[in-house]
Amino acid sequence: MAAEIQPKPLTRKPILLQRMEGSQEVVNMAVIVPKEEGVISVSEDRTVRVWLKRDSGQYWPSIYHAMPSPCSCMSFNPETRRLSIGLDNGTISEFILSEDYNKMTSVKNYQAHQSRVTMILFVLELEWVLSTGQDKQFAWHCSESGQRLGGYRTSAVASGLQYPLLDKNLLKSKVKKLRMTIVESCKSSKLLRRPKARMIRNGRQDQLTFERVVLPVNKRNTKLYFLKANSDERNTQGLTVSPKLECSGLNMADCSFDFLDSSNPPVSASHVAGITGGVTALCWDPVQRVLFSGSSDHSVIMWDIGGRKGTAIELQGHNDKVQALSYAQHTRQLISCGGDGGIVVWNMDVERQETPEWLDSDSCQKCDQPFFWNFKQMWDSKKIGLRQHHCRKCGKAVCGKCSSKRSSIPLMGFEFEVRVCDSCHEAITDEERAPTATFHDSKHNIVHVHFDATRGWLLTSGTDKVIKLWDMTPVVS
Repeated sequence: MAAEIQPKPLTRKPILLQRMEGSQEVVNMAVIVPKEEGVISVSEDRTVRVWLKRDSGQYWPSIYHAMPSPCSCMSFNPETRRLSIGLDNGTISEFILSEDYNKMTSVKNYQAHQSRVTMILFVLELEWVLSTGQDKQFAWHCSESGQRLGGYRTSAVASGLQYPLLDKNLLKSKVKKLRMTIVESCKSSKLLRRPKARMIRNGRQDQLTFERVVLPVNKRNTKLYFLKANSDERNTQGLTVSPKLECSGLNMADCSFDFLDSSNPPVSASHVAGITGGVTALCWDPVQRVLFSGSSDHSVIMWDIGGRKGTAIELQGHNDKVQALSYAQHTRQLISCGGDGGIVVWNMDVERQETPEWLDSDSCQKCDQPFFWNFKQMWDSKKIGLRQHHCRKCGKAVCGKCSSKRSSIPLMGFEFEVRVCDSCHEAITDEERAPTATFHDSKHNIVHVHFDATRGWLLTSGTDKVIKLWDMTPVVS
């Protein structure tokens, strides 16, 4: 009698549409051309390439332009077809692409930094070019004249820069607001300084005020700068840091957030776990006003900046440092990519919970057995001290015997199985163990991603010098 063949369940996964090869070095950044079947890439081999889809279905370069120095980053504005390229020598070169994307015309070059440019953002509404460099400078230039409008020196190299798009209705009013987020990884332990800088724009001098924010961690400190600029015909223009975080130890505590566009007093934040590695990626959701940060400690943290809750949600789903983040607003899904080649799609349309604070105790909070440093209780009870562990669900300090089981807690961000105490393991239901993320293998170490929400395409570039174009509609929907 023949055995009945059971059909395998269909698994949704990204569809690889195209592989683009030819670069001699790592492709540091690549973007999808909106409304066109094209890709723009910059590489460490000093080349700028514009890839267009041919009749054969393959992508071939329509533009191959060699720069005088390795290309480190870029910013492309599809409305004006302006391409800003950051170079290893600190120069920013600007080009205008033709309508058929077969020609690029040089507009201007200006020396923005003394060393490698790490990030560029072009703001069409303000006609500004924002940039960070390895010279520890954050600078902004006028895109029309190339004139330097201002700058601010950080204590370490900035590793990320985010700018949310402004509302067009807001631009029609007299007040224009600029909000940027800079992330800096450093080794300093100094707290809350208030350096000053000056900016000259349209013939008038304005003062910029920065409030330094430090998140002390184990060996590397992470500083978050939230900058806000108000421009009025009668008032000066200033940038101030929001939110303000006062931190100590390995964890961030007693955080008060100054919300933009709000006349209400600051809202205190609850105690959240600190970042144990340098921030490697940033992503901003302008609708929910949530900031996502990826770290070298393999974690993603969702910072509730504008929700008036002051919460920070931790997401654990990578086996290597998080290299890039992208957010799909229409489906409320976060895409995170890591150095392990993993592409994780997080469902952010669920009620997530904060990870609890780890409690301190000299003995197990379940069986009262002393820990190995509690000499007095060890002597009184004539018992050998045990090693301390922590339950990821309740945060209690427990011994290994009372926390011998593992479980995933997706609503707390733990998609992998983690240590929990025996009582919490029994309390976790099957519904709470239901995954809230999907995992996919890109088969190359990703260094940068770009997501086209209109078509559901994801572009990844890796250390293998290959660019891959994915159809994410099966998983991002």
